[in-house]
Amino acid sequence: MGRKAEMKVRLMFFCLTILFVGCQHHSEDFSSSSLEVLKERLEKDIQGSGAEVGLAFKDLETGQTLLINARQMMHAASTMKVPVMIEVFKQADQGQFSLEESLTIKNEFSSLADGSPFSLSVEDDSDAEIYEHIGGRMTIRELLSRMITVSSNLATNLMVELVDTKNVMTTLKELGVQNMLVLRGVEDGKAYRMGLNNQTDACDLMLVMEALATGKAGSPEACQEMIDILSQQGFRAKIPAGLPPDVRAANKTGRISRIDHDAAIVFPPGRKPYVLAVLTRGLSDHEQAEELIARLSRKVYTYVVDSKKNKGNS
Repeated sequence: MGRKAEMKVRLMFFCLTILFVGCQHHSEDFSSSSLEVLKERLEKDIQGSGAEVGLAFKDLETGQTLLINARQMMHAASTMKVPVMIEVFKQADQGQFSLEESLTIKNEFSSLADGSPFSLSVEDDSDAEIYEHIGGRMTIRELLSRMITVSSNLATNLMVELVDTKNVMTTLKELGVQNMLVLRGVEDGKAYRMGLNNQTDACDLMLVMEALATGKAGSPEACQEMIDILSQQGFRAKIPAGLPPDVRAANKTGRISRIDHDAAIVFPPGRKPYVLAVLTRGLSDHEQAEELIARLSRKVYTYVVDSKKNKGNS
């Protein structure tokens, strides 16, 4: 072999080695790692993001739980819509109304601050279509679906008015959710300025989703229907984006200025689900926050799947 040919072979081998090492570096392999290693990897991503992050994970197959800054309270944004949905189903099961009953669609609500009227802005609502139905009627079931799947603020305020946030808070306490606050509907400016805001931490948001996943948030039929509604979620750029496309996730996002959250029940094949809640604060770029949550979600999913493989081989 000539010198030039030998140099070419060495160069090719060097490039292949670099490519192999690079692939190893960027792929996640948790087949022999512990929960502590997962925590270290998640914390590394969080520290590099520049965001304040609260994360809570529970595997309903193994009982493993991982908490990172999980008791840091943040504005709940639209994640508060999940406890509202739970309360609506609870009152329906109690016979206070039927989900097939219809309500008049209106856009005037009373402020928690002083009872004064306020209205929502269609420009700030992800469900513009519902405003075309003001003065008409929709069933409670349809309003519930809009509240979750397209995060309709108008539908949310109609549901809040129907069930009363005091009842939502009572139900949360019954479920063992101690810190989450659901005080008011959406876009109540006067209450916001007074600090009367819906808040949660990652741990309590995880507990809400766990109550649904384990059938403790209502009757078995109600919990299954609520999970089905969450599975039809239209906003999939956060926790679901970190999962293989064929893996089911029942999730609810939240987003306001410098706030991005997601909480999900994830159903890996061949095992019980796990619950993951990720709260972020401080990133003005929503796409950057979405990518961070998806990246954390991917690491958790890979850990869960590799742990199952490792257990099967032990």
